[in-house]
Amino acid sequence: MLNITGPGSITTCDGLTRRDFLQVGALGALGITLADLAKLEAAQAAGGRDDRSVIMIFNLGAPSQLDTFDPKPDAPREVRGPFKPIKTKGDFQISEIFPKHAAIADKFSLVRSCYHTAAAVHDTGHQMMQTGRLFTGGIITPHAGCALEFIKGRRGDMPANVVLPEPMGPTGGNMPHGQEAGFLGKNYDPFVLNADPSQANFKVPDLLPPKDLGEARLERRRNLRDIVDGTVKGFESSESAKLMDTSFAAAFRLMTSSKAREAFDLTKEPLKVRERYGMTRFGQSCLLARRLIEAGVRFVTINTFITVFNEITWDIHGSKPFTSIEGMRDIVAPMYDQGYSALIEDLVQRGMLENTLVCNLAEFGRTPKVNPAGGRDHWPQCWTMYFAGGGVKGGRVVGKSDDIGAYPVERPVKPNEVVATIYRSLGLDLDSHLPGPQQRPFPLVDFGTQPIKELF
Repeated sequence: MLNITGPGSITTCDGLTRRDFLQVGALGALGITLADLAKLEAAQAAGGRDDRSVIMIFNLGAPSQLDTFDPKPDAPREVRGPFKPIKTKGDFQISEIFPKHAAIADKFSLVRSCYHTAAAVHDTGHQMMQTGRLFTGGIITPHAGCALEFIKGRRGDMPANVVLPEPMGPTGGNMPHGQEAGFLGKNYDPFVLNADPSQANFKVPDLLPPKDLGEARLERRRNLRDIVDGTVKGFESSESAKLMDTSFAAAFRLMTSSKAREAFDLTKEPLKVRERYGMTRFGQSCLLARRLIEAGVRFVTINTFITVFNEITWDIHGSKPFTSIEGMRDIVAPMYDQGYSALIEDLVQRGMLENTLVCNLAEFGRTPKVNPAGGRDHWPQCWTMYFAGGGVKGGRVVGKSDDIGAYPVERPVKPNEVVATIYRSLGLDLDSHLPGPQQRPFPLVDFGTQPIKELF
């Protein structure tokens, strides 16, 4: 809340006055804050390819490596599970539950040796796989898309970073999920859809103005905002004011941008295209992600699921409120297989795949042995991820797990290397820094962290 008491007196809800914001030192006298300076340095050091974008598909719940992309047909039945491996167009086999993946396997490459040593709970994996770090000491590292927005900014009116269809919900812990800007500040939080694009009445909350709010009224509101801005000019150096200014400007650009309206409007797509993706929440999120990247969004995160409770997901413990292996086979796999394969084929046909990294991540794998309930439990010691586009060469396997898919035996890969791989695809300098807590330099990735170079 901001109280305006006159042209020379500004008071915020926490009691700070205009005078408090004038004490910013020499940089303030030049109109430059430490955050501004850090951003300039980050942008200069990071550089990066401006033509590259990312679609991160996060498989919340964690698929079983043995039942999906790292089958072990020669292992005992309690290990190998009920599914058979099938040949693909790549140099590897995958589970029979993904026939459409098999047909495009020359376009993506697997990493079968990902692992981490943190607690076997969903939240820790969510954080590490999307930020490169675990939430410790009260420091929340920004999501990779938020860091990209800080470094590169927006392309026109579109948001730089979008989360579809909703942010991650409850997964059994009480920690951040890694999908926010963290210490970079709320200005760099992603634009969250908060809607199901598969619904017939799909609309984007907080994007378009109400129908009864015409362009003239919008313009009057902007003019009123200009008057208020002139009144509170002395408040402009505060972080709260900058957040308010930036948020208003971004919201106004979106509400008045025909390009933004069209990008989010799935009715612009032929019905045949929508049906190819599948009329599911995930399938239509994949289609919307393609449209957003095409319209200029830099980074889109698709949460395959929102929670692991009381819905059919990758979290195949075998008993309620979780999922059975059969539920994964009959419901999850067909939906996922259809949406992902359509996305890759569409990007190829439109000439977009080379400049769009599509990475399929998860927080951990599943236990090598099937449990008494007929499912598999949490297992961060080994699992599989895969990557397509953005400079990645398809059809290959990086890393190897042991005979029962329990531990990496070749080229183990940590979560921070996955995030470094995303930055590598974007062409960012891994030695660059972000403005961390107290505006101290914070490395984009930990010192010595390297991307998975074998993918490129």
